[in-house]
Amino acid sequence: MTYVYPVVSRRAGGVSVGINLNTNHACNWRCSYCQVPDLQRGSAPPVDLDLLENELGQFLHDLLHGDFMQKHVPEGARQLRDIALSGDGEPTSAREFPQVIECVGRVMSHFNLLGKVDLVVISNGSQLDKVRVQQGLRRLADLGGQLWFKFDRATAEGMRRVNGTRTPPARQMEHLRLAARLCPVWIQTCWFAWDGAAPDAVEEQAWVDAVCGLADSGVNGVLLYGLARPSMQPMAAHLSAVPESQLERLAERVRMCGLAVRVHA
Repeated sequence: MTYVYPVVSRRAGGVSVGINLNTNHACNWRCSYCQVPDLQRGSAPPVDLDLLENELGQFLHDLLHGDFMQKHVPEGARQLRDIALSGDGEPTSAREFPQVIECVGRVMSHFNLLGKVDLVVISNGSQLDKVRVQQGLRRLADLGGQLWFKFDRATAEGMRRVNGTRTPPARQMEHLRLAARLCPVWIQTCWFAWDGAAPDAVEEQAWVDAVCGLADSGVNGVLLYGLARPSMQPMAAHLSAVPESQLERLAERVRMCGLAVRVHA
């Protein structure tokens, strides 16, 4: 299929149906831990909305009423967990983003999935200043969906190294607060070591201060991830996982601020 792909997710405990709008492997960021091969800078190409709707409908029919689960999914994971706009780049860079949300909502309604299966947009938040993206996120909220907003580091140097962007951290925080006014938001953070060293005390404190500063913004909480799969980027050799105990320690610091944290080592 062009846009729709399945993932048997250990973390989700079932099947996640992915929607990839960036079929050209293009993203405006270049995260060091990204698993997309041949990643290039850019935005999503034009989206064929009819094709997307047909593919999603056909796949969900096979998943829910056909034999896909029996053929391809381990017995303990034969459950549809979510439909997620993620894929090979920044999904909100698609000019048709609001129409895509409408399309997905129609298909989910047809299969009576709204309110029963999570609808998630995974985003770096860089396009939040665009009206069409704000429209799409409002509709996402109407459908009971949620935004997972990437916020890996809170210093300019950290964002350049980890995310390959010169976006000022203050702007990222502004976009986070705006997003929380538009729809339910979880902060998504990937925490790992670089050349064997975990983020230093300055970097960690900056991130904790920034996240705790959002406790009154309406943000639901934090999804704190470790490094689970190999990066496909040139800097992959610099990256390694930190112990789960370190993730739990960091999570506890945020919980003390009143925010929920889910740790995925």
